[in-house]
Amino acid sequence: MTDSQTNEQLQRLLDTEEIRALRVRYSNVLDTGKVEGFSDVFTDDAVLSVTVGDMTGLQAIKDGLAGAFDMYNWKKKDSHPFMHAVTNHSINITGPDTAEGQCYLLDFVTGREADQHPFLLLGLYVDQYKRVDGKWKISHTKLDVPWGSTDA
Repeated sequence: MTDSQTNEQLQRLLDTEEIRALRVRYSNVLDTGKVEGFSDVFTDDAVLSVTVGDMTGLQAIKDGLAGAFDMYNWKKKDSHPFMHAVTNHSINITGPDTAEGQCYLLDFVTGREADQHPFLLLGLYVDQYKRVDGKWKISHTKLDVPWGSTDA
């Protein structure tokens, strides 16, 4: 293997891990309700498609996800009315500054009583990513919900 091939493989691994961290950062921002953090997650023209419709543009995404936080914050806590666990992340680098991927979502509701099951939904995120100013961001994401709530 040449040095160039080794460097290319190393860059793919670094990019893949940065994208994995991006999806975790999305969950953390959503679960804490600190929606300004979405500026580090989404491109300015990103599209987020969920069961209640599409949100187009960074501000629409911030507003829509702030609304979801408020809707599920029954106990009026400072953070974590739900917890988004992502797993089985598959990422395909498609170009020097583009990638696509998908991962499973296990969405827990924390406001339910202890004797109630905590699952809100099981989902699948299907994403497109772009590198903007040296950082990976989500440019399009679609949430498919094979089980659970359709108002998420």
